[in-house]
Amino acid sequence: MSGEMQGLYQQVILDHAKERHGFGLTETSDAHSHQVNPTCGDEITLQLHVDGDVIGSLTWEGQGCAISQSSASLLSDLVPGLTTAELSERIDVFRVAMRSKGTIEPDEELLGDAVVLGGASKYIARVKCAMLAWVAAEDALLQLRAR
Repeated sequence: MSGEMQGLYQQVILDHAKERHGFGLTETSDAHSHQVNPTCGDEITLQLHVDGDVIGSLTWEGQGCAISQSSASLLSDLVPGLTTAELSERIDVFRVAMRSKGTIEPDEELLGDAVVLGGASKYIARVKCAMLAWVAAEDALLQLRAR
């Protein structure tokens, strides 16, 4: 990846950390999850709002580093209109990319703008930050399936 592309990716991450999409919890949701990264203390509370099997929206609140906050923001942009199975697939694809230590470029077709987080996979400490919202979404999906 060129230095210019890395700079662009960093700017997208910083923009989402400042202007957080999907930020703010609602009084009701179909499933929710609270996750904490014990390594650094980042926290995310995430809600899924579904209509049948289709996700209408993902809302969240949290605090932490730019990576964890932008990851939640980017995820909230990705999920509206996906089925729960499609979200599960994307979580799996994101996890594989994050565990690759930078050897796998995230699939832009499946992950959209969240591919900008691919660079975090080179830094083990940042992988947990990037995964936090995705783990919360996975937990919320498990709750939906248990109903």
